[in-house]
Amino acid sequence: MPAEFNSKIEEIQRPLLAEFKLSSNELVANGQPMLPQLSWMHYERLMRVADKNARKWYLEEAAREQWDYRTLRRNIDSQYYYRLLQTPQMNRQEVETEMKKLTASYEKEKSAFVKNPLLVEFLGLSQNTAYTESKLEQAILNHIQTFLMEMGKGYALVARQQHIHTEDDDYYIDLVFYNYLLKCFVIIDLKTTKVTYQDIGQMEMYLKLYDKFKKSEGDNPTIGIVLCSETNADVAQYSSLATNKQMYAAKYLTYMPTKEVLRREIERQKEIFRLQNNEDDED
Repeated sequence: MPAEFNSKIEEIQRPLLAEFKLSSNELVANGQPMLPQLSWMHYERLMRVADKNARKWYLEEAAREQWDYRTLRRNIDSQYYYRLLQTPQMNRQEVETEMKKLTASYEKEKSAFVKNPLLVEFLGLSQNTAYTESKLEQAILNHIQTFLMEMGKGYALVARQQHIHTEDDDYYIDLVFYNYLLKCFVIIDLKTTKVTYQDIGQMEMYLKLYDKFKKSEGDNPTIGIVLCSETNADVAQYSSLATNKQMYAAKYLTYMPTKEVLRREIERQKEIFRLQNNEDDED
């Protein structure tokens, strides 16, 4: 991890040292934040909060309440911390209730549970060295606990290379998870290259197969993620990725980028997501 990123996260988390009785070297272990409830996107946004007291409060609240990234971003942008401070104690519940109402839709959006980019530098795969999809899959399984933390809330591993048999053929899905918050299966197809139209077509078929042969009656429709080394704006805008709201393409990074590179990458993936969903820029 670059020193600038490490030192900034240490600065953000330092007020919690006494509470957790940790040394500064233990704040970030194996490339992962001390608070696994928060992703690197959370920390990237927290780094831009100049007021240290506000930053510490947002950090603790985001971890305790398990805010997704969009909720954290909205609360920072709307000065939620300062509005609470300026509100008499007896009326603060009204401010909290309003915030939860305004951000409730974020918690229900499937896209909030699909991180993009996904930072997987802990897998130990060099960005300059070729590796196979099977090696990528094995690296994920070897670090499954950390991978689940990076994926976000509610995920549990169900299977690897799950077999689906039809009358005409046999199919094997790389990784299958279940998200108990969304109440649905999440299948991942691993790609070590830039996502293609063919990858999206394959995932669309996998989703239909999974919903027919594996999904239980009480489950919501399955979500499919093509986890690739690079996303594609054309594929996002002109393939069935733009019409099938159960499918996503997400990029993984096998290295920890600098703060500026990460910010640019997040903005690029957000723009591709907007193209996929024909959305206007809301930032």
